[in-house]
Amino acid sequence: MNTIGIKSGDIIKLKKIHPCGEDKWEVLRPGVDFKLKCLGCERIVWVPRRKLDKRIKSIVEKKED
Repeated sequence: MNTIGIKSGDIIKLKKIHPCGEDKWEVLRPGVDFKLKCLGCERIVWVPRRKLDKRIKSIVEKKED
């Protein structure tokens, strides 16, 4: 999966499950580093684009402009 086209507010699903048991994340800030918020425990993490390209499984929900 590719991170091109992912915008702020989109919900993405990652291959690995977070320790809280959730695999869906909200994109808070796209760019070279992505700022993501876990939808289970609301933890905020920064992930480099290269790593996110490998970890993303699907885009669950696209935010409409």
